[in-house]
Amino acid sequence: MAAFLLGAVLLIVQPQIVPSRPAINSKAETSSQSVQKELLKKTSQKNDFKENIHSNGSCRHLPQTIIIGVRKGGTRALLEMLSLHPDIAAAESEVHFFDWEDHYRNGLRWYINQMPFSYPHQITVEKTPAYFTSPKVPERVYNMNQSMRLLLILRDPSERVLSDYTQVFYNHMQKHKPYPSIEQFLIKDGELNVDYKAINRSLYYIHMQNWLKYFPLDHIHIVDGDKLIKNPFPEIEKVERFLKLSPQINASNFYFNKTKGFYCLRDSGRERCLHESKGRAHPQVDTRLLEKLHEYFHEPNKKFFELVGRTFDWH
Repeated sequence: MAAFLLGAVLLIVQPQIVPSRPAINSKAETSSQSVQKELLKKTSQKNDFKENIHSNGSCRHLPQTIIIGVRKGGTRALLEMLSLHPDIAAAESEVHFFDWEDHYRNGLRWYINQMPFSYPHQITVEKTPAYFTSPKVPERVYNMNQSMRLLLILRDPSERVLSDYTQVFYNHMQKHKPYPSIEQFLIKDGELNVDYKAINRSLYYIHMQNWLKYFPLDHIHIVDGDKLIKNPFPEIEKVERFLKLSPQINASNFYFNKTKGFYCLRDSGRERCLHESKGRAHPQVDTRLLEKLHEYFHEPNKKFFELVGRTFDWH
């Protein structure tokens, strides 16, 4: 029985070949197979995957969909909204398997152990926003599953920078640690500090180019994070279609919470909102500095629009 279960799970972790694949030579393909084998060897076989199979017929397996980013783009909101669908099983925490070396060295068995139990008809989803901007991640995901369907949620790059700073600022405040003003990060020698990490994370076209080396554009669905905040239902409908899910999420699943200032969820009569850390007010920034930020992102945004064949309502 143990051998049968091991064989079944090994079949699950094998990648499926898709007709449309990136131009990678046979040496890379051989490398992909060897990476798979090495990852599978990382964990002791004593478990025989028994902890991954539940008596009710559900089991843990590799995700068929990953929300790859972007940080402070609305990944948590997207995951919570997508979880309204009965055919979605979502990992609760950010796994950081492909971008953290300590986790990646643990191998695919460890990765499977981080997934939720799901039934055969369900799609397993995990989200780790740092994946989008991590150079090694696209190839690693490709080595695991060449037919992976990816979700990328983006928002106005300038707004994302401010939100990025806001999160780190509040993290320091909670620990009673001082943190510099945003101007100290955005300005260097009187000019915009383009080396600021938050700005680099908003150069979407650079990171997208890396992903498109391994996955065709039709395997990456871009969610408009700004529209998701203002009117979530149409954006979730598009995600359902991309994942080939039956239309189960309705407009009635969303209601605007005037106190919080954003949409919350209603599921089977139960209402829930995102954590209080979401939707925090951004710091006040001088108008001229904001204009510099908008001007800096003008050309990178244009390159991104050309790359994906789509425009967004960004400054």
